Amino acid sequence: MTNTSISRMPNPAEFVPELNDISAALFRATGNRSVPRTTMNLVHLRAGQIVGNTYLTVLNTGFLRKAGQSEERITAVSSWQDAPYFTEAERAALALVEATLQPAPHGQERVSDALYAEAARHYDQKALATLTIAIGQIGFFIALAVIGKPQPVDSLADEQWD
Repeated sequence: MTNTSISRMPNPAEFVPELNDISAALFRATGNRSVPRTTMNLVHLRAGQIVGNTYLTVLNTGFLRKAGQSEERITAVSSWQDAPYFTEAERAALALVEATLQPAPHGQERVSDALYAEAARHYDQKALATLTIAIGQIGFFIALAVIGKPQPVDSLADEQWD
């Protein structure tokens, strides 16, 4: 993969090494298998699309491809509401990330009781807590991605920072 952009900053972990501990802890917390990894990547891909960040969209698209997900499913994440490729549980997860990252209609909560109830219908308490942490995890990485502008990569093993 050819990278044409240049990151705005060097790897922040070089200056704040605790970032590696935070990142590892977040991945441990969301890696408890209560929510399928594919669902996590769908949620993270949708978050990247919402904030318009190439790094996050390329990275999570790469994860989904490596997991054997179809191009139709990957491509349809941006229009998941009317796409036939997602389970009801995945739809609830995608709705949660959208509600969390997008402004609420005037006078309404971002995550309504109805949306929470729909998510709780598909996820037990541990899974719902894990999914909530996964949405917080991507929120944490959004700041690094949009401010630092790391190189778009489809693997965390690739060089992301100049």
